[in-house]
Amino acid sequence: MSDFWVTEAMNGFGMTVQVEAELCRRQSKFQKIELYQTAKLGRLLLLDGIIQLTDFDEFAYHEMMANLPLFAHENPRRVLVIGGGDGGVLRELGRHPGLEVMDICEIDEEVIQVAREFLPEISCGFDDPRVKIHIADGSEFVRNHPEEYDVIIVDSTDPGGPGAPLFGEEFYRNMKRALRPGGVIATQAESPYLLPEIVARLHAVSRRIFSSVGYGAIMVPTYPTGMIGACVASDGGDVRIPKREVPPELAAQLRYYTSDVHRAAFANPAFVNRLFA
Repeated sequence: MSDFWVTEAMNGFGMTVQVEAELCRRQSKFQKIELYQTAKLGRLLLLDGIIQLTDFDEFAYHEMMANLPLFAHENPRRVLVIGGGDGGVLRELGRHPGLEVMDICEIDEEVIQVAREFLPEISCGFDDPRVKIHIADGSEFVRNHPEEYDVIIVDSTDPGGPGAPLFGEEFYRNMKRALRPGGVIATQAESPYLLPEIVARLHAVSRRIFSSVGYGAIMVPTYPTGMIGACVASDGGDVRIPKREVPPELAAQLRYYTSDVHRAAFANPAFVNRLFA
């Protein structure tokens, strides 16, 4: 077995993974892209040295990022994904036959190219005929598409890279303008153990803009601290309560999301709730 290890380090935390082979290393206009075959976790994707996904546990993040906002909406038809160039969120959206439009706005086309070449079981989301790819800055895209979407999902990198504009209040206000009545947003909202100040700021920004806001916890072992969250917000009712039941045919395909998990994800521990006070 290989003695080659890759370490992600962020804000005093680290995650080290044993790898068997380097499959891809590219420098795009925006970030360094690395992909490895690991000893235990399948394939591993990093952007600027930060773990984005592994085959082992990507389903948890992608299922929740897609289904929390979809089931917080009564009848979603048109969805926009910002970021998400690996295709995992699109794959989960594709399990919903009622969706008519699945737009994705990804700033870095090379992330899509790497995912389609090396991560076929994840990037298969791009093969859905409802998907339309826009290679553009997501913060600019939402500004130019008012009242167009029922759900907007922001599957961004961390705030230090090309995803930085996606963590500002102006972007959140532009997302609200891009929603149709009753629309829902869900944004990658970091870990309260690792970046509590970001979690608190995104929640505060969302509360100034939307009437219902929740921080939904997602357990992902290969992310620093073992968890990450989604900030879900809407003016269409309490996002913490699913508006619909999961159809049996969809439930049979899912490994993480259920209606009970939806409710439980928003039951935050005391130290997290204090971030929102």
